[in-house]
Amino acid sequence: MAAVTTGLDSTFNAAKPGGLSAAGLAWTVLALAFATLAGAWFFELAIGLKPCPLCLEQRYAYYAVILLAALVTYGAGRGSASRMVAVGFAVIVLAMLANAGLGVYHAGVEWGFWPGPTDCSGPMIDLRAGSLLERLDKVKVVRCDEVQWRFLGLSLAGYNVLISLAIAAVALQGLRTARA
Repeated sequence: MAAVTTGLDSTFNAAKPGGLSAAGLAWTVLALAFATLAGAWFFELAIGLKPCPLCLEQRYAYYAVILLAALVTYGAGRGSASRMVAVGFAVIVLAMLANAGLGVYHAGVEWGFWPGPTDCSGPMIDLRAGSLLERLDKVKVVRCDEVQWRFLGLSLAGYNVLISLAIAAVALQGLRTARA
């Protein structure tokens, strides 16, 4: 009697004992990236922490990785060429390492190790001009060099570095699995 399997069965079948398949690792990347963005939106929408321009830039990699990880999960689960799956994982690794670098830069700006971009951490200009002043008084500039929240000594930029490196490590394992 033949056993019936589903797509999810093949997604999590181990490529080797105790490990996930390439599709399972891509699914893990997808879940981690989605959870990270959900956490960022939670801090912004539920807690009220407004993101600075560097915070918003760090989200771009997660948006791209979610899309790419979904494609890799689909392709690997459907038996696509291992070379294409490996390329997808390689792009995810590079995107997350670049994002970790951006997070290190942002954390360094927060700690005062180096100056940040002038649009969010430069000197505040005092403009005194009628209605322009009234409009500017209503705008709250979120500065990149001021930490709004810390936990265990790390800001959200610091946690972005750790999460980005973790996702890169999972994607690297996916790359190894796809090439095997």
